[in-house]
Amino acid sequence: MTSTADKAALLASLHIPGDPLIVTNVWDAVTARVVAQARGVKALATASHAVSFVHGVPDNEGLTVQQALETARLIAGAVDIPVSVDFEKGYAPDAAGVRANVARLIEAGAAGLNIEDSLESASGPLREPADAASRVAAARRAAEDAGVPLAINARVDSLVSKPADWAGAMDRANRYLDAGATSVFVLRLPTEGLVERAVRDVNGPVAVIADPNSVPLRRLAELGIARVSFGPGTLGLTLAHLQRAAATLTALGDYPEELGFKY
Repeated sequence: MTSTADKAALLASLHIPGDPLIVTNVWDAVTARVVAQARGVKALATASHAVSFVHGVPDNEGLTVQQALETARLIAGAVDIPVSVDFEKGYAPDAAGVRANVARLIEAGAAGLNIEDSLESASGPLREPADAASRVAAARRAAEDAGVPLAINARVDSLVSKPADWAGAMDRANRYLDAGATSVFVLRLPTEGLVERAVRDVNGPVAVIADPNSVPLRRLAELGIARVSFGPGTLGLTLAHLQRAAATLTALGDYPEELGFKY
């Protein structure tokens, strides 16, 4: 598999309700290679939070668009499997800018992307639904222009700040699918009941983010989720292991087995 179009088609096909795509988030070339070599891994996804912290800047477009594109190019070029890029809000003030930037992202080798509907953080103000949908549509037009069936994972942030407005969240989700999203990434589905409800009310594949407090992975599959990611949690996992190892070594303790890991 060599073309971005082939990788994008594969990535889109892996969003199967009940047999979810599991993407362990990465942030640079070496983490991409290590995760890609793990048994069963079919695709990768970046996490903007992790990429931003590696660059020493805050999340929520602390990165420049050039930094985001260069990171995407490095990661996509490091592996042979599809890479979905967390492209935050598209790094542009309007839909035309999103279209131009997504075209550049595809040139960098991305097979898919995440795009958010919040204006700042997930708990902050939101774009109007029509505006957010127009940005998803702009990303799809860029993909069509390039001849690449980009897997667009459109994020719905509204339940974070307005957990009681289920109808509004579902309206957003289905607008984004109508605008060309491949899947909808719904934040804040902490219970089995909410997961089941989202799968029922969204007219397409549903993606979620998971952590140790989430519905177990096997149960998410049983409920019909199509994609699971872990966001910055994988960076935290890596740093926690590193910190513990540093404390053990500093205390003249045993060598951690992972110190001999070959990458």
